[in-house]
Amino acid sequence: MKDIKMIIESEDAEIRLDKLIGAKVENISRSYAEKLIQEGYVKLNGKTLSKSYKGKIGDCIELTIPNPVKLDVSAENIPLDIMYEDSDLLVVNKPKGMVVHPAAGNYSGTLVNALLAHCGDSLSSLNGKIRPGIVHRIDKNTSGLLIVAKNDLAHKNLSEQIKVHSFTRIYEAIVHGNIKEDYGTVDAPIGRNPINRKKMAVTEKSSRNAVTHYHVICRYGNFTHIQCKLETGRTHQIRVHMSYIGHPIAGDDVYGPKKPVPGLSGQCLHARVIGFIHPRDGRYIEITSSLPDYFVKFLNKLQKQL
Repeated sequence: MKDIKMIIESEDAEIRLDKLIGAKVENISRSYAEKLIQEGYVKLNGKTLSKSYKGKIGDCIELTIPNPVKLDVSAENIPLDIMYEDSDLLVVNKPKGMVVHPAAGNYSGTLVNALLAHCGDSLSSLNGKIRPGIVHRIDKNTSGLLIVAKNDLAHKNLSEQIKVHSFTRIYEAIVHGNIKEDYGTVDAPIGRNPINRKKMAVTEKSSRNAVTHYHVICRYGNFTHIQCKLETGRTHQIRVHMSYIGHPIAGDDVYGPKKPVPGLSGQCLHARVIGFIHPRDGRYIEITSSLPDYFVKFLNKLQKQL
């Protein structure tokens, strides 16, 4: 346990408590601050507070940060669709709905649990026990190709390729609306949404550059089938960029319309191609996966409506 006392000063008065803690306390996000408040770890004069409480000058806010819960990540015999494997790395075709690594609310059934069963101790340790071998991630409801490092040499090399944008990452998606131009590029920085910290947004504040190239594969009236090539790899990049230009991913319940798309659960987005230089022998390897069933079924449905 760690106890922290915060004295509300003039510049802090009338700021929501969760926002204030997220801004003032090191290594505490606003969402985690909200969780601490809800669980009764934040008090004023011995009384618990709500996240919307706005401090008054002189208030002494008492914050208790509980000890972190140790996660015990265990191997689970979950089938993997392995597209490529050697002694240094493997490329996995992740199904839609699978979380990449354990986190709050998802302690089992993740890709990492499956990898531990398949690879045993042969996974890189650079990302710790919770994310062994994980070089990059794709969202829970995004399907497709993911590269996994079996040792630290491979992990460092592959991470550097991502850093200098030499990785090939091509996605296919179905988006809302009819995109008029055949080719386009979205060059817009992405950072945390200033209003909802769980979301990302195109913003100039505390953001990083993000570039997505896209081209139209086929138009289906109110929907368009596109290919997207990532120049950078920011969190939710394609989803945020396509929403930003008015064509959110079909089925995206975070960045798309509130009204659900019949027959879709989660975004229609698939990481179809991944290309990289092999960290040991310098070969360029490019892997292509087939479109998954949910994607094909939705395409067939759109084709029948033409």
